[in-house]
Amino acid sequence: MPAAIALSSRIRPLRIRPLFAALCLGAAVIVGPAPASARGPEGIADVAEKVIDAVVNISTTQTVDAKGAGESKGGAAPQLPPGSPFEEFFEDFFKNRRGEKGGGPRKTNSLGSGFIIDPAGVVVTNNHVIADSDEINVILNDGTKIKAELVGVDKKTDLAVLKFKPPAGKTLTAVKFGDSDKLRLGEWVIAIGNPFSLGGTVTAGIVSARNRDINSGPYDSYIQTDAAINRGNSGGPLFNLAGEVIGVNTLIISPSGGSIGIGFAVPSKTVVPVVDQLRQFGELRRGWLGVRIQQVTDEIAESLSIKPARGALVAGVDDKGPAKPAGIEPGDVVVKFDGKDIKEPKDLSRIVADTAVGKTVDVVLIRKGKEETKQVTLGRLDDDAKPQPASAKSQPEPEKPVTQKVLGLDLAALSKDLRGRYKIKDSVKGVLVTGVDDGSDAAEKRLSAGDVIVEVAQESVGSAADIKKRIDQLKKDGKKSVLLLVANGSGELRFVALSLQ
Repeated sequence: MPAAIALSSRIRPLRIRPLFAALCLGAAVIVGPAPASARGPEGIADVAEKVIDAVVNISTTQTVDAKGAGESKGGAAPQLPPGSPFEEFFEDFFKNRRGEKGGGPRKTNSLGSGFIIDPAGVVVTNNHVIADSDEINVILNDGTKIKAELVGVDKKTDLAVLKFKPPAGKTLTAVKFGDSDKLRLGEWVIAIGNPFSLGGTVTAGIVSARNRDINSGPYDSYIQTDAAINRGNSGGPLFNLAGEVIGVNTLIISPSGGSIGIGFAVPSKTVVPVVDQLRQFGELRRGWLGVRIQQVTDEIAESLSIKPARGALVAGVDDKGPAKPAGIEPGDVVVKFDGKDIKEPKDLSRIVADTAVGKTVDVVLIRKGKEETKQVTLGRLDDDAKPQPASAKSQPEPEKPVTQKVLGLDLAALSKDLRGRYKIKDSVKGVLVTGVDDGSDAAEKRLSAGDVIVEVAQESVGSAADIKKRIDQLKKDGKKSVLLLVANGSGELRFVALSLQ
């Protein structure tokens, strides 16, 4: 996660020290009443009153090693803006903690937010709020504290579902999910949560952006809002003015750790299916297509005769995945999946993951300039599978085989000796790159010695002469770029478009 992006939860309870000096700021300034439009819509108070009892505080207990506790999760002092009224308190508090004598494990407490979606005692929060906790408690708006059990978590969307037994004779308030797809830019939204242990805090703002990808996970599609979200707000709800939950507050971007008006919420369209599966199975059962995909750049789109650039380019097909028996091949561009348009690779990742395991769907793809439809029966994604690291590139002494230079690349036929030097598997076929000119387009596209060119313009090549012949023909045909299918030593494929000009 980027340094400027902070999880907005898990802080320690604090005492508020009154700082009368802060009350004197701006004492000589007389400000008239703001116009009604500047105060926001009148309905905010009504919504807050209606849903406040459904918003809960999440208190967790975790056993940590006292040695180095200042660096443990939840043990580091929050980053506060310079001059914050809490700055001195936190500095003293954490210095004292780090100076504690004695070793061994001890208990620490952290706080976050959540909300009730079922009067039976079902709560939604963030996974990072309760991760690695020994004990979880839900604190209702009236202060009642109840031990909760974990139903299930999904780390990829950072969501968790909890269950607790309602107090005898008490009827819980529950909230419903709304449709985040209907949100409009500039629409008013309300965040309620437990920032800095100040439970029941209500803030309001607008929707700043939708479908925001901040590269924090494979299914990024956040709602961005300027409603104040701080540490401790994580897991809390983001409401529309109908009192429906349209997001779960999760992340903030801030150089100081405090709100600067850039907060992110997981949209309800993502939350609902995850919560449903966690309640039903206690785990996520995501669909699996069995392909590796990459972005369709303008150069790649031109090479494949796709206008405008769109879809997800299939760079590789898993031998044991559902896509292979369906006839999907490297070089295909998926433009529609189960009736839904695919504009970019993340669209395909999200839609496939949300599709039921075992469902047979139509996949519309473009192959060599023509649309085709394939039927695929989805498998189940193994979320626990760890990606295998690519083999490290060796740094061999430059060999002087028979080479030919094309587009800033030094090319040579694969020999037994070169396979050994560059650690290239016998199953990898094509033409070896032995050098790349500095400043060339190939260098900018990160081609390097040890890569193997498998195809040129979707035709297999076996020699440098084959590559030169294909490129010369493409230049005669007026093409501006050429699409290469490139393998690394392990056989992992990717597409690279190089300029012919």
